[in-house]
Amino acid sequence: MAENSPTEILTGAAVLALAAGFFIYASNATGMIGGAGQQHYELSASFRSAEGVNLGTDVRLAGVKVGTVTGLELNPQTFRADTRFTVRNGIEIPDDSTASVSSEGLLGGTFLELVPGGSPFNLEPGAEVIDTQGAVGLISLLMKFVGGGGDGGGSDAGTGGGDDTK
Repeated sequence: MAENSPTEILTGAAVLALAAGFFIYASNATGMIGGAGQQHYELSASFRSAEGVNLGTDVRLAGVKVGTVTGLELNPQTFRADTRFTVRNGIEIPDDSTASVSSEGLLGGTFLELVPGGSPFNLEPGAEVIDTQGAVGLISLLMKFVGGGGDGGGSDAGTGGGDDTK
């Protein structure tokens, strides 16, 4: 066997140190490891549609990540998506707040958005957010727009131009 030169050993050690540093950074950035001793409490919500939401999806308040989705399952009695998520300690959520499934844009990712209410009472750990708004599919929005599928929007489609041929 050939002996390893000191340069090869130092290069290997540097690569391993860089890989370990990247892993620690990525773990903290994604919340995989409870970064900097932050504690969280869990809340739940039930959505008509949680399309695009997965385990680990961001929970945001005013555009700032305050937690992650920790559980998602179909409730066989209500046919709704029961969702569990965490919120950082120190962030008090009023009990009349809204949880909605939002999108970052046309091609962006999905996140769970908390919109605080005005109640002086806050949600306790383990409580459920009652007011929810499910995901809105882009295709269904486009079909409503193209087909005029709003409140009466599609029923007037052929009535405007018929009087020209008298």
